[in-house]
Amino acid sequence: MTMRGPGFLVVAAAAALAGGAAFAQIPLFNVVTGEPLDLSFALEEGRDTEAVTTFLQTGVNIYNEKADVLPSGEELYLTACSGCHGHLAEGKIGPGLNDDYWTYQGNDTDAGLFRTIYGGAQGQMGPQYGHLTLDEMLRVMSWIRHVYTGAPETATWLTAEQRAAFAPYVPPPHAEDPDGGPD
Repeated sequence: MTMRGPGFLVVAAAAALAGGAAFAQIPLFNVVTGEPLDLSFALEEGRDTEAVTTFLQTGVNIYNEKADVLPSGEELYLTACSGCHGHLAEGKIGPGLNDDYWTYQGNDTDAGLFRTIYGGAQGQMGPQYGHLTLDEMLRVMSWIRHVYTGAPETATWLTAEQRAAFAPYVPPPHAEDPDGGPD
């Protein structure tokens, strides 16, 4: 799929100027202003991974439901996102991210969620390109997708095979101490 328009051209030029191996072929624009996202602001590290290259070409996050990636995605999410969005993406001062309601249209796609994380949004959600690498953003996105509590058929970011095997997230019960209370 080849996208054309001002957003595509600026993103493609920014990727080329940044010296990254990836060439963005998906529309990446700010979810509030509509202005093209400039990938040259991204941290240098983590620009040339297979996941980033694939994502910028296809808009698909290959980390979704990858068991070996989920622990790092969870750790990054807990460090960078849980203060506002809750430990299980249930929402606190920021919106919930684990259900069928998306504050920003398009966040039900990997490209849409990336646009919000990279470029920021309204309220206190600032751009994350100075805090997380492109690869780390994709890892965080995989964790957000993993804790999804909605019906599998509405998980549009999953492949058909992943959707068939997907079960809505159920948090593990808290371990109890010998006195019978929570830890």
